[in-house]
Amino acid sequence: MQQRSLGDQGLVVSAIGYGAMGTAFAYGPSDDMESTAAIRQAHELGVTHFDTAELYGWGVGERLLGSALAPIRDEVTIATKFGFAHGAYTPDSRPEHVREVVEASLRNLGTDSIDLLYQHVHDPAVPIEDVVGVMQEFVDAGKVRYLGLSNTDAEQLRRANVVHPISAFQTEYSVFARESEALFPVVDELGIGVVAYSPLARGFLSGAVRPRSAYPADDLRHMLDWWAPEHFDANVAVVDGLAAIAADMGVPLSQLALAWVMAKRGDLVPIPGSRNPARVAENVAAADLELTADVVARIDALSERVQGQPAAATV
Repeated sequence: MQQRSLGDQGLVVSAIGYGAMGTAFAYGPSDDMESTAAIRQAHELGVTHFDTAELYGWGVGERLLGSALAPIRDEVTIATKFGFAHGAYTPDSRPEHVREVVEASLRNLGTDSIDLLYQHVHDPAVPIEDVVGVMQEFVDAGKVRYLGLSNTDAEQLRRANVVHPISAFQTEYSVFARESEALFPVVDELGIGVVAYSPLARGFLSGAVRPRSAYPADDLRHMLDWWAPEHFDANVAVVDGLAAIAADMGVPLSQLALAWVMAKRGDLVPIPGSRNPARVAENVAAADLELTADVVARIDALSERVQGQPAAATV
């Protein structure tokens, strides 16, 4: 698989990564054996960048990913995130809490060094300079290689980058969620790469959207504006339009959606997540799909018809 540079600090990863949130969090029951098989399938197909977070099961997701990657640890980069009060969804980037969480993440992952460490979400109670100062402590100690920010804004990126170079900005980005495009000039100016989570719009662009009633009661998507009754049918119509383009090209919808994301920026790395090895293979194949300017424009036009907003900046 082709490689892409994340930022100007030397971090190079596969053009498509793997997002491990669903292995332990948000999308209903999971099977550890199947998730492990999916993770290893991703690596066998050329994926070298794997993303998790403390939030994903409060360490459960990190432990699963660390175990799955243990035999090939030296061949991959692992990213994880801190920034929430344990057991809650409220920001907590107090320096003492950050130190505690990062040390726990190292243990959970079974590694001596985290390749890319993110603040998961901006904490208005703690100056970003203090947060990045603590993150830099881990870099200086050899326990973290590169730093990133997730779910943040231009001011925080600028202030953080003064303290220590930021290699990656992680944000939700897909045909359904384009709000972060407003920050692209800032990351270009600062030499920061972009990692796109939920590039398949939390399942809307996977090619397997089901009626709203078919999703388990504990599925995160019931909380999303895209799934609201007043928006759902209109968004399914957008998916139908995208599926028609994909059919004309003879490719799955998920590949079309991922190829569109990668066509937007040469330093953008999507991290789709699937617990199904076959779907992982389908997603990874998008790295070889090139879209014409006309197809990108047709997808852009359909994206303008999406109704509702993406999820709050938490995952």
